[in-house]
Amino acid sequence: MRCIEVENVHMSINPKVFKAYDIRALSPEELDADFAYTFGQAFVKFTKAQTVVVGRDMRQTTPMLFDALSKGILSQGADVVDIGLVTTPMFYYAVGDYDLHDAGIMITASHNPSEYNGFKMVFGDVMPIGAETGMWDVRELTMAGPYPVKPEGHVVTTGVQDAYVRKLLTLIDTERLRPLKVVVDTANGMEGVVISDILDQIKGVTWEGMYLEPDGRFPNHEANPLKEETLDALKKKILETGADIGVAYDGDADRVGLVDEKGEIVRGDMILALLAPVLLEKNPGEKVLYTVNCSMIVPEEITVAGGRPLFTRVGHGLLKPHMRKENALFAGELSCHFFFRELHNAECADLVMLSVFALMTRTGKTLSELVAPLKRYFHSGEINSTVEDKDAVLAALEAKYAPLATTINKIDGIRMDFRDPVDPMGDWWWNVRASNTEPLLRLNLEAKTKGKMEEMRDELLKIIRG
Repeated sequence: MRCIEVENVHMSINPKVFKAYDIRALSPEELDADFAYTFGQAFVKFTKAQTVVVGRDMRQTTPMLFDALSKGILSQGADVVDIGLVTTPMFYYAVGDYDLHDAGIMITASHNPSEYNGFKMVFGDVMPIGAETGMWDVRELTMAGPYPVKPEGHVVTTGVQDAYVRKLLTLIDTERLRPLKVVVDTANGMEGVVISDILDQIKGVTWEGMYLEPDGRFPNHEANPLKEETLDALKKKILETGADIGVAYDGDADRVGLVDEKGEIVRGDMILALLAPVLLEKNPGEKVLYTVNCSMIVPEEITVAGGRPLFTRVGHGLLKPHMRKENALFAGELSCHFFFRELHNAECADLVMLSVFALMTRTGKTLSELVAPLKRYFHSGEINSTVEDKDAVLAALEAKYAPLATTINKIDGIRMDFRDPVDPMGDWWWNVRASNTEPLLRLNLEAKTKGKMEEMRDELLKIIRG
């Protein structure tokens, strides 16, 4: 391992690789072995960890980053628990379910294209290290390194997959699942290592996999179920085979997209609205968090089910601390991340999949039938606009619409809700928030009629885009 001089670190490390939720950038251009080594040292200094769990995905630069990261951790006297190639939910399970671990790092760039890589960091209780929990401290320590070597720690290699699958299957009564025909697209991401171990143990499920072989080049399509075009092959396979449901994962398998038996995509906030009432049946009165860009159907369904809906910010590094503060039962994002209190307030896309299977079994309904009552409003989807002076645009929007708004929420950007006192069908809302990583403003808007949604969408975009 080539150690770099202190002055070179300051010149070569781009502080912008440290994001609000994780570290993510082009690799090896920005994230190389030197960065990983010094970051590993800084991570131990910040957390004061004696044992660090390290998991990793299948990207092409991951072996290089893992080797250098481990050396950096070991050089500060901490031990490395190498859990190998895992999904991010498996990584969270490994950190959270074993008391001996002080912290953890997952090497992954999630849903980003193949030329990216990154690091997700957590404390020993699976609390993420993000913008409000130490990310900038880690950044400063990394920029100030490298550091003198201490007596080296040790590497312990262990597998977690069998234990993770056993845990997962205790949370759903899989013995009672009705026969279901399932298509799963893992997009050559990490879910390919574990999906057969899950589904092959469920008697009522027959399934067909697509692009199961982990391949960091993503040769078939991008591993991002939020992009509709990445679901085209899955939709086609569902219609060809007569499957009951399609399931799509992102690169590190902490996000899950669903497609119904008609080939229609189920939006992330609709999945949240479906599952929150199920969890609330056994936990009445509990809090459920939803992000500011989610549909009105979410708080409505939570309230009807006897729960307490609460707004939260977008992004797992910001949402999870809020979830812990509120002791929330469940949380979800429009971006198809879903968080369970019983799994350390962390994402588990596999549990989402199994929970939907169970809901289809209990109700006897198809997925499209379950979703149909939730399609009562018209959502714009997330619309991005390049804006250099984001604060000025937000100020202009607030000045125009604040006098008309029924409620204003600034937990994440600005969300305004509008109630029409004469015509209830005139109700609508918008949320505009700034990207944490790009010069973008993100608009989400919803109304009770398509005409109102389109009218107000175009009006807001005219102001946003000048």
